[in-house]
Amino acid sequence: MEGLFPRRAFKEFGPNELFPSADVALHCIAGSRPSQLRVKVRAECPHRPGVYGMLDAVGGLIYVGKAKNLRARLLGYFRPRSRDPKAGRIIHQARELVWEPASSEFAALLRELELIRRWQPRFNVQGQPTRRRRCYICLGRGPAPTIQLRAQPSSRTTACYGPVPASRRAREAVRHLNDLFRLRDCPQSQEMVFADQGELFPVVRAAGCIRHEIGTCLGPCAAACSQREYAEQVRRARAFLEGRDSRALNNVERAMAAASLRLDFERAAALRDKLDVLRWLSDRVTFMRRARAAHSFIYTVAGHDSAVVWYLIHHGQVRAAIPAPCDVARKIAAAELIASVYRKGRPPLSAQSDEIDGILLVAGWFRRHPEERRRTIPATQACAACHR
Repeated sequence: MEGLFPRRAFKEFGPNELFPSADVALHCIAGSRPSQLRVKVRAECPHRPGVYGMLDAVGGLIYVGKAKNLRARLLGYFRPRSRDPKAGRIIHQARELVWEPASSEFAALLRELELIRRWQPRFNVQGQPTRRRRCYICLGRGPAPTIQLRAQPSSRTTACYGPVPASRRAREAVRHLNDLFRLRDCPQSQEMVFADQGELFPVVRAAGCIRHEIGTCLGPCAAACSQREYAEQVRRARAFLEGRDSRALNNVERAMAAASLRLDFERAAALRDKLDVLRWLSDRVTFMRRARAAHSFIYTVAGHDSAVVWYLIHHGQVRAAIPAPCDVARKIAAAELIASVYRKGRPPLSAQSDEIDGILLVAGWFRRHPEERRRTIPATQACAACHR
């Protein structure tokens, strides 16, 4: 079994996607015991930002991290009273420590995510798509679309929102959405017959499930609604998912309050649970939408050596990084790159699976460091400065 799934042999971190021409030396220390590693960290590790890795006894990369101060962060692994249990497990399996200096803490954060995606160390969770399952809220095609939960949007998807964590709560939210807007949730093979669909020999049709009888579906399979009526409910569902209409949540809240006044506490509790799930879904979808819409600018960062780097962030993702242009040739090249990255267009309603962690990284950075917003400049302003 040992050789059935061979691990990649670690030699170096590999090229930097944002700075492919950068030549950064990888420092390595080894020791059979944590005490030996601690002595070498004290002697050799610098006080500067960077990324680090832990290698086990067979040379496999088991963990990647980033640090504002490499020396202080690595020494923290050797303090049993203050470290968390996971850090203790990592350092007791480590036989080698490697680190790579970075120009800034933000650069180290981006490099860490890149390395986790590349190497997928077993102790890392953040940044690995296989460790955190996500799904999308999808609106299907056809004469009677329905809201579905999918791992990835399909060719039959007309609108896609999210992603959201793949969980029982997400499944409940989709079920409540279909009930709230009275959309069908039956299989695609179910025949749809609308009331305004002319039939040569009309017949009385029974609904395919009980949802029409209890009032949670318009009944497009039983000619109980017109195609226009169903399309209006689909439009309202889209408006809710896009954050343009919150009346659905207000209606549930009013119904909950009315049930409570009638002393129908069982009904009120059921509506409260439904409201909690729908608010959770609305908050998750809104957060991702706003994270992409609010983070489109150029972020200027002064590095450890005082060199300034421009990070081109568009729709919540770092698309490129360049040194601040200081001569005519570099200004022309920077203006062309900025124009190509910041093309006009609204941010998409959903993010691709390989973009999510980058968007969360950028949003989290500016949430933790709101003062860094002062270092951002609009792309149009930067482009105009390059043309002067």
